[in-house]
Amino acid sequence: MRILHLSDTHVNGAGQPFPDGVDARGCLTRMLGDCAGVGPLDLVVLSGDVTNDGSVSGYEFAAAAVGDFARAHGAAQVYCMGNHDARSSFGQVLGSGHHGVDGARLGTPMPSADGERAAVSEVAGYRVVTLDTLVPGQVHGWLSDAQLAWLGAVLAEPAGRGTVLVMHHPPVIVPGNPVHRAVMLRNASMLADAITGSDVEVVLCGHFHQQLTGRLGSATVVVTPGVVHRIDSLALPRSERAVRGASATIVELGHPESPVSYVLSGHDPRSGEVAYEVSVSEIMNELSGLEGPDVPSRRD
Repeated sequence: MRILHLSDTHVNGAGQPFPDGVDARGCLTRMLGDCAGVGPLDLVVLSGDVTNDGSVSGYEFAAAAVGDFARAHGAAQVYCMGNHDARSSFGQVLGSGHHGVDGARLGTPMPSADGERAAVSEVAGYRVVTLDTLVPGQVHGWLSDAQLAWLGAVLAEPAGRGTVLVMHHPPVIVPGNPVHRAVMLRNASMLADAITGSDVEVVLCGHFHQQLTGRLGSATVVVTPGVVHRIDSLALPRSERAVRGASATIVELGHPESPVSYVLSGHDPRSGEVAYEVSVSEIMNELSGLEGPDVPSRRD
């Protein structure tokens, strides 16, 4: 199975650039154009923060751009919720978030009284599960007891070739990174318990806008950099610096050495230019005072 893993497109409804000049729609269009020659794909994943404002028009733009690309490459499409997404408009445009090669909606959604957007489908013999880690108004992620119970039931019977989990908030962090710890999936240990003994092979995430791999039990976690921009790790530990330059990840399954992943860097003529830089202490102060509305000036 060959997957193109995108995340954090942060498309807005109005289509206007952000105050720092970054054009999210242009970043997505350019990244997909740069990926035109990647060859055959089975699945295109967009692991959350599809939009920056939860607008219907933002989802429509992303769905059209990713859908056209996926169909041209013979690939199914899977989308999941991020902390900037809105469940109602996500569902209105993307349904369960699972689409076939022809673009038709497929997948079995989790029944949810709270409107959580978790679902399961099959692609190329693999079971693909999307989880909804959104905590409305917050930057960090959390999986509800209902989702964890549903996931356990889904995983109770092995899939044909294994299972791919897709969610926004990573359950792993760069050790010692206080921002990662604050905004990660906060009940990662509960997810680890839920997948123990199952056939989950890989967990695909976004949110950090950085390339990162780790382990959650026996599963490999792959965090792809953002499409709208990426975080420059060289600025740590004192500041978080976002620089222009879209990225994506190819994930290969089904080989003896799998999962294999490698990053694709887009050809942005302004790649490397600083979009914003904020001190870690300022971020932590904002987050400690958050536990309410999101910080609108930052996109993670």
